[in-house]
Amino acid sequence: MKDVKLSGYVPGAIGRIAELHARYYHEHWGFGLYFESKVAMELSEFLRRFDETRDGFWVAEAEERIVGSIAIDGIRHDQQGAHLRWFIVAPEAQGRGIGNRLIEEAVEFCRSKKFKGIYLWTFAGLDPARHLYEKWGFRLCEEHEGTQWGKRVNEQRFELIF
Repeated sequence: MKDVKLSGYVPGAIGRIAELHARYYHEHWGFGLYFESKVAMELSEFLRRFDETRDGFWVAEAEERIVGSIAIDGIRHDQQGAHLRWFIVAPEAQGRGIGNRLIEEAVEFCRSKKFKGIYLWTFAGLDPARHLYEKWGFRLCEEHEGTQWGKRVNEQRFELIF
């Protein structure tokens, strides 16, 4: 895999990001159609209402193929903080610093907008992602069993307060 570039929306992004999530979470966690359709629907809704004054969206591309993504949903940034969403790096692209670059882009975007903080929902067991979150200053602030991904997991909320 050669040079990786970060950019905003590119044609096919919704389908490819949904595919990356669906394949990874099916293989490693047994998630199914509910999860894939949730990712595709919510990402589509986000991009349709995208406002560059408060929202951020980045894809990592290698050899003209999307190998990662991250988004900042800032619609409620003044009440709840900005919401970090759809962070993923394709298995074949992991270990190359792409995840770190994506998180850096998202955090710096929020700082430049002077948001008070960022939060994200994830679940226990995604240790490489958790390592990156904590490296960037996110802290676990809530944990409970839940089913928002279509399967029972130990949900976790992380926050980064500026």
